[in-house]
Formats: sequence, C-alpha cells, structure tokens
Amino acid sequence: MDEKEMITIQNTDGSLSEVELVTYLVSDDHTKTYLVYSKGEKTDVGTDEVIYISGIVKDEGEALKLYEIVDDSEWAEVLKYLKKIANA
Repeated sequence: MDEKEMITIQNTDGSLSEVELVTYLVSDDHTKTYLVYSKGEKTDVGTDEVIYISGIVKDEGEALKLYEIVDDSEWAEVLKYLKKIANA
C-alpha cells in the first residue's frame, strides 16, 4: 500500500489540520496552482473519499495561502485539469 503524503494547513481560525496531499494542479500558462487534498472523510455512500480543491496564492510575506474557488469559469478550468489526470 502506498504511504500517504500528509501536509499541515492552517485554517482561517488559526487552528492546524493535517490533510492528505492528493495532487497539485497547475494551469496551462503556469499562472495558477491548485491543491487537491483529503481529510479522510467518506461520502454518504461510504466508499468514495471526499476531496477538496483550493487555489494557492502567495501572500506578501511569501507564505502560501489557500483560497476558495467561487468563479464558475475557474471551476471549469480546474475540472479540465482533473480530467487530464483521470484520462492519463
């Protein structure tokens, strides 16, 4: 069995969460990066694992910050990158 790569993220309330790194996605023009991760949660069906996708940006201090993807066109772009991985 593959060993999971765990990373720590800081939540907006300042608490820390250890999550499983699934993959990174990078836009075709290399201007946007996305983090795909899991908290080990299962769907209601119980067999599939819930994954989360957040955008990554650098703040002024060069720290990496996650942001929620709310724009429909950005979601479409992210789904395109996921399909590339799934079809590879």
